[in-house]
Order: sequence, then structure tokens, then C-alpha cells
Amino acid sequence: MRMKCLITGLAAAGGVSAAVAVVATSYSTEPVLPTLAEAGVWEPAPLTPPRFVEGPSYRLARTRPGSAPDFRPPFLPAVVRNDAPLTAIEPPLITWSRKMARGETLDAVLAEAGLAATDRAEIALAIGAEYDLRRLRPGHAITVISTTDGSPRNVTLVVEEGIRIEALFGEQLATRVVAPEPEIVTLAGETRIETSIFGALDDAGIPARFAVDLAQMLGGTVDFRRELSGGETLRLLWREARVANKAVRQPEISFAALDLGDALYEIAWPEDGTGKATIYLDGEVLRVFSQPVEGARLTSVFGRRKHPVFGNVRMHTGVDFAAARGTPVRATAPGSIAFIGWRGGYGRVVEIAHGADKLTRYAHLSAVPEGLAEGQRVSAGDTIGRIGATGTATGPNLHYEVRVDGRPTDPLSDDRLAEAAGRATPDTAALTRLRAARARLEEQLASVIAANPNERL
Repeated sequence: MRMKCLITGLAAAGGVSAAVAVVATSYSTEPVLPTLAEAGVWEPAPLTPPRFVEGPSYRLARTRPGSAPDFRPPFLPAVVRNDAPLTAIEPPLITWSRKMARGETLDAVLAEAGLAATDRAEIALAIGAEYDLRRLRPGHAITVISTTDGSPRNVTLVVEEGIRIEALFGEQLATRVVAPEPEIVTLAGETRIETSIFGALDDAGIPARFAVDLAQMLGGTVDFRRELSGGETLRLLWREARVANKAVRQPEISFAALDLGDALYEIAWPEDGTGKATIYLDGEVLRVFSQPVEGARLTSVFGRRKHPVFGNVRMHTGVDFAAARGTPVRATAPGSIAFIGWRGGYGRVVEIAHGADKLTRYAHLSAVPEGLAEGQRVSAGDTIGRIGATGTATGPNLHYEVRVDGRPTDPLSDDRLAEAAGRATPDTAALTRLRAARARLEEQLASVIAANPNERL
């Protein structure tokens, strides 16, 4: 009953609303504007139909029966993982370098480089362990590499012969010694003797120390005071070790030819380091002689002299050769070991017997080869000891004596010992060495003349 009444009410309300709308329309008196009337009847112009142009036709490819479409994912580049740690960035470094002047100390130079006192002390201890700082000389070079805050990274001291002592700063301070590899240069020269061999060599710019080598080799065979009257010709071939075009060691003579006019003496030194030289007279083997210390400097000759330690004048019974500690000492002639041991002021000594009446003594030795024993046979050039300063000596040197019938004889003038060494050399090999040495000398002299056409040798 209620539903029926509700529907009847809604219908009556709808009728009333429609009646009101009709009445309102019929009673409106407002006129319509002409422009609105025109807009109400406007229609757009008809569209022009499109033109079709002939062109290439495309046909969709059909999938072959039984084949499935490819739904693979698109290609993606592989991701490479780098687990290496990033390189540490080194701080910028500053290099400071200069040569030492007279009277300067290492500490003063390092202070000028801006290093702290503690760093200077560490560097001095490190370098001093490898090089005696009391030997510092003008011209030695110091190079300091440090960071901008003054922390040292590398300190280098360059001393004699281009040797570098480096102090390296890292987790720990380390020191190393670096010796440059020298270039071996062969040189030749010719000179005319007017007063002495020493003066002739010096005037020609040839190392004057070669006069000592010639005196050793020819002493007792050539009387330099009587047989050199002037005008004799001397030609030499030698080797020099150089670093940066500067000689770093004593030069080593290879060949010498002394023309006296009526006799030609030639000496060929070996290149194998044995120091055993062959002496020729007019192209024939005269004898073989081995220097006791190769490349050493003769510092004292045979005869009376003022003793370097005691200060009084006494007889010097041999000759002294100065060389670095540990330099090999060689037998000058074949023989047998007669004594090894200590003899007072001679220090450690090795004595070699050459027959029944001749003996050589090698004194102030620092060491003797292991296995060397009394009674053992040795040849000329065999190592029988090392340079030292044992006994009464002011520094490392070899005191070399020749004794005949127990009496000391001048090693540079007596040739009887050298004759003992000459009997063991095969003539064929010796003559082959002589021809090769002559050829090298001529070749080197020719190159000198070609390089200096206006220079007279």
C-alpha cells in the first residue's frame, strides 16, 4: 500500500514540473540576437577528398608454419668489475742539487737543502756507514729529492769515480752504493825522449805513471841513464776506464815499443788480468815478467830513505806499491812457497823461492788465499795474497823485496829474477801476441792522425 502511494506521488510531481517548464517558455518575451541566429544555422565547407599516389608496396612477412616468434630479451653489455685498488697519488717532489765547496760539511749542505736536523742526522749515519765522511772533497755532488713539506725521499752523494751513495726513505731508511759501468777506451801515443822517459810522457800528454811500468819491465836490461842520450822514440798503447768522458781508474798499459836506434824493445801486457808481461828484443822473446800489483802506484824505491814511521834514515830493502786494500798480489816469477806467516814490521808475509839463491818477499798483506801452503809450486801471475797494512805501515801497500843469496837487491834493476820467468813461455804464442799488439798500435795511431791531421805525435 505504501509503495503504491509513493509511485503515485512521484508521477504527480513530474507532471507539475513539466507544466511549469511549458508555461515559462510560452511566456518568454526576450528576442534572439541576429548573430546568434546566424551561428546556429552555420555549416562547415565540404572537405576536399585526398589524392592517392602510386608508391612501393610493402607486404608483411608471414611466419612460417611451425615457427614461434623470437621473444629473447634485448642484448645488454656485460658489466666488468674492477677490484684493483685505486693508484695512490704521489705528492709532488722537489729536486735540489749542488756540489760541495771547500770546508763544507754534509750537515751544512743538507741544512741548506731545507732538511730538518733529525733527518740530517739519519742521512749522515746512513751514508757514513758506506763512505767515510772525512773524505768529502770539493766537487762531490749532493742531490736531495723531497716533498713540498720538506720530507726527504732520496739523498744521493756522488764521490770519486762516479760512485753514488744513496739514502732511500721508505718504511725504513735504506742505503745502497751504485758504481757506474765504465766505458773502456783504447788510446795510443808516440813521443821522442829528450831528457827522461817521465818528461817525454808528460810533455806528450801520455800518463807519466807509465814510466814506472817501463822501469819495472826493463830495469836491469836497459840502463836508462847511459843508453838514453836523446832522440829515442817511445810508442804506447793503453786503456782507460771512463764515466761521462772522465777517467775513473788508473790507466792500464797494453803495449810499449822503445826504439833505441840499435835495439828495439817491446813489451806486451796481457788483457786477461794476470799482469804477466812478455818482453821482446828485436822481435824475439827476451823474458816474461809479472808485476806484483797490477796498476799500482810506486811510492818508495830501493835505497836509503827517511822512514815514514820512525823518522830516522835507514835502508829500504825493497820497493813499495800503494793500492786499495784487498787488491790482488801476484807472484812475479815461478817458484815454490818458502814461508807464510808474520815477520815483525813486515806484518803478514809470503816468501817464494826461485831456485837455491833467489827469493821474493811480499809484505804487509791483509790476507792469503785459502789453500796456499808452504812447498806449493806457483807460476808467474798467480795470486798469493791481498794488499793490506799489517806490520809497520802507514796505509795499504805492498812491500816487495828481491833477495839474492840472502842479500836485498833492487827489484827494478836486477834481471836475474825476470830471466827465471822467461823460460816458461811458448815462443809461438808469444810471437802471435806481439804481432797482434803491433797491429792494434798501428791502427790506433792511424786513427789519432786521421782525427788530428795537423797535430804531430
